[in-house]
Amino acid sequence: MGSIIEDICKELDTASILSKESQVFGFVDSGSYALNKVISGDYKGGYPIGSITEIYGESSTAKTVFLTHAFIGAQKLGYYSVMIDNEHAYSASFAEKLGLDPDKLIYAQPESLEDCFETIEKVIKAIRAKDLDTPILIGYDSIGVSPTRKELAGTISDQSEMTGALRAKVAGQCLRRLNPMLRKYKAGLIIINQVRSKIGVIFGDPRTKAGGGKALLYYCGTSLEAISGKSDILYDSLKNPLGITGTIKVVKNKITKPFQSCSFRLLYDEGLSVEHGLTDSYYKEGKVTCPVKGWYSLDKGETKHRSADLDKMLRDELLQ
Repeated sequence: MGSIIEDICKELDTASILSKESQVFGFVDSGSYALNKVISGDYKGGYPIGSITEIYGESSTAKTVFLTHAFIGAQKLGYYSVMIDNEHAYSASFAEKLGLDPDKLIYAQPESLEDCFETIEKVIKAIRAKDLDTPILIGYDSIGVSPTRKELAGTISDQSEMTGALRAKVAGQCLRRLNPMLRKYKAGLIIINQVRSKIGVIFGDPRTKAGGGKALLYYCGTSLEAISGKSDILYDSLKNPLGITGTIKVVKNKITKPFQSCSFRLLYDEGLSVEHGLTDSYYKEGKVTCPVKGWYSLDKGETKHRSADLDKMLRDELLQ
């Protein structure tokens, strides 16, 4: 049968025997070992190249910071990094403070939703015209605020309740065209999305994503929800805000098992903590025990550590 299958594949230009090799062309470090693990199944993995990753959540849940850390990870690997900024609020000075090199970031501010996707295509093809192999990481911030060309052409009074449906339809059309290009050209796309509240919803969840409709969830390989509330704000002794803590939930994942979660810690002057959440992640894997509440052990309870101290020990172990 094997020879027959090979003969059939030779006759068909678009068919071949399924490759056992991964269809992901590498990973980009997220800036957090625990987050790398839930995204890719590997503490040294991260965001996949060759597919779409969605990060969505309420405002002030560090979505853009996650994207910045992805760019930093891409630059460390020598990959191209591209920022599509439709929010017109990306801070080069803040990104540089976190470790990004602005001189190595391709930056664009398209006006409409269609322009954003067309710019992504143009950038990918322009890079591939000069460099055939180096992977590309593109960030789009954010699909939730991108107006369609029809919205831009009208007046404010022309906008109707069907605007969201129009944006979702346009996003679906653009994603159908763009999605197969990512694997072909070794490009990864991270799309930031927002969560809004439906008016007048009494029963069920009133939250809805601001842009892309369900098409984005269908086409993305990984979908992450960032969750952080007012109770998660970190303060110093003088009640000055230092940062936030929160949770990342994996809503969809085609690389490793979905529906996992991890915690994150973000300090405004430093960015994501690379080791935060490692103890909890190891505990879920059964590699760490908790003989006494609040204390963890790597050696069957003989030596006990606070989670923050053990996080650093596990980080040093991964760095070796």
